[in-house]
Amino acid sequence: MAQASTLEDLYVDELRDLYSAENQLVKALPKMAKAANSEDLKAGFEEHLTQTEGHVERLEKIFDALDKSPKGKKCKAMEGLVEEGSEVIKEEMAPEVKDAALIAAGQRVEHYEMAGYGTVRTYAELLDYSDAAELLQSTLDEEGETNKKLTKLAKKLNPKAVEE
Repeated sequence: MAQASTLEDLYVDELRDLYSAENQLVKALPKMAKAANSEDLKAGFEEHLTQTEGHVERLEKIFDALDKSPKGKKCKAMEGLVEEGSEVIKEEMAPEVKDAALIAAGQRVEHYEMAGYGTVRTYAELLDYSDAAELLQSTLDEEGETNKKLTKLAKKLNPKAVEE
């Protein structure tokens, strides 16, 4: 973490972390979609890719308002989550079991993002960046919806993995 002597410094550092995380996801989601057996899961990953590209744009808008660069930080947590997802993709397993594993990997990512966006949204509110807080809340809402969709898919698809 960069030297953060104020809440604003911490806010910018956390935003950079999320920017890195989202850009890593932009690269990872197409691979997850390609590895999915279920058409619904494939479509879900593709839909989330479009959303993720929008999340990057929102973060860039926030950085523009701050007159700061979004670059300069590598999100190591997302790097690890993406690596775990890559391991699932490479692993030899029944298609239904692979879908279950991909859903689990996706949900770990969503929970990480929800924690990050909830934190920076609160910082934005405390720092009186109301426009940024609204953008961050919109992203947080979308991440929560994606997680709910993954849960719904898990309830539909995971029983098929039991049959394997």
